[in-house]
Amino acid sequence: MQDYDIRDISLAPSGHEKIEWVRNNMPLLRGLEDEFRETKPLEGVKISLSVHLEAKTAYLCKVLAAGGAKMSITGSNVLSTQDDVVAALADDGLSVYAIHGTTMEKYHEHIVKCLMQKPNIVIDDGGDLVGCLHTDHPELAGEVWGGCEETTTGIIRLKAMEREGVLKFPMCAVNDADCKHLFDNRYGTGQSVWDSLMRNTNLIVAGKTAVVCGYGWCGKGVAMRAKALGAKVIVTEVDPVKAIEARMDGHDVMPIAEAAKYGDFFITVTGCCKAIPVSAMMNMKEGAIMANAGHFDAEVDMAGLRETAVDSREARKNIMAYKLPNGKWVNVIAEGRLCNIAAADGHPAEIMDLSFAVQAYSALYIKEHHGELPNELIDIGKEVDEKIARRKLAAWGVEIDKLTDEQVKYLNSWEI
Repeated sequence: MQDYDIRDISLAPSGHEKIEWVRNNMPLLRGLEDEFRETKPLEGVKISLSVHLEAKTAYLCKVLAAGGAKMSITGSNVLSTQDDVVAALADDGLSVYAIHGTTMEKYHEHIVKCLMQKPNIVIDDGGDLVGCLHTDHPELAGEVWGGCEETTTGIIRLKAMEREGVLKFPMCAVNDADCKHLFDNRYGTGQSVWDSLMRNTNLIVAGKTAVVCGYGWCGKGVAMRAKALGAKVIVTEVDPVKAIEARMDGHDVMPIAEAAKYGDFFITVTGCCKAIPVSAMMNMKEGAIMANAGHFDAEVDMAGLRETAVDSREARKNIMAYKLPNGKWVNVIAEGRLCNIAAADGHPAEIMDLSFAVQAYSALYIKEHHGELPNELIDIGKEVDEKIARRKLAAWGVEIDKLTDEQVKYLNSWEI
């Protein structure tokens, strides 16, 4: 197995082609790349990045490098790394440490290697870089000004650190920006999850029952796309308000123990562990298919399933089948890891154009305001969201209305 930097240039051409494809479909980042190349706003800034390492992420890295940043790059999931994309980045002279399908031990070694440059800014997806800097290698955190977190799961971890008073530097809550979660979590997750399920199973969705565990923005997107594909949707929730939303959106709502009896497809998007416990699996139909779209592989209880199963086999590429003690076989996509990126190509380029624009602006914000910010989660702010949204609309050739002075006065007055 190759160690750390992948420099097999035979892989590079296909990686370069993938990056060029997404570049052509990411007008926001393309515009930022042109600006950054001219102004060099990140000149000399050391950025360490851990995000699912495929073409869209690679293009974000190239944009930041165009702005003068010294990039050190690793993946955020052992199955989502695409080796040809890694090779393309290495071919372009960027420091990159990732291999598809490596061991968890090697994965953590790659994270440490990525942090060895003692970054000024960290860009994280799920919190592994931040976690490493706070636990295993705090000595590498001395030059960190702050960072940016991409995911709901990462924000949950950061909030816990903030509550306990252990967060060593400010972190921009990229996931909470409107231009991220309203589109990435809903439309991106919705489309990419079903892309993964359909390409890996080659089964029809119409007429089936899809059980969606969790009805946050990701769950809403997954349920919406399932319904559009002709599936009946059941939602499981622990939040009573979100359960009402799901019911009013036309979905059935019930506990997972009951939903297990009806589902053909099960998708977890909760950010919590054991959203599908083994006890629920025992009630599933023969051939039920489970997939996780949350960051960690704990949402489907894979440890419990492997311990309980009396037999297992590879049913198809990216699908493992497990025989339960009751004689039924159930299936899991991508070992319970993020199905839409570990067993597909992730979110569409146009969606990640918005999310990664938020990342880029957040990195600039950290650079411009370091030393002024508290060691807390930092909101991106309405101004950045509006700037990104207006640039996206302009790229589409879409115009919208503008408030007149009279309307502004009316909206800011308490008098009728």
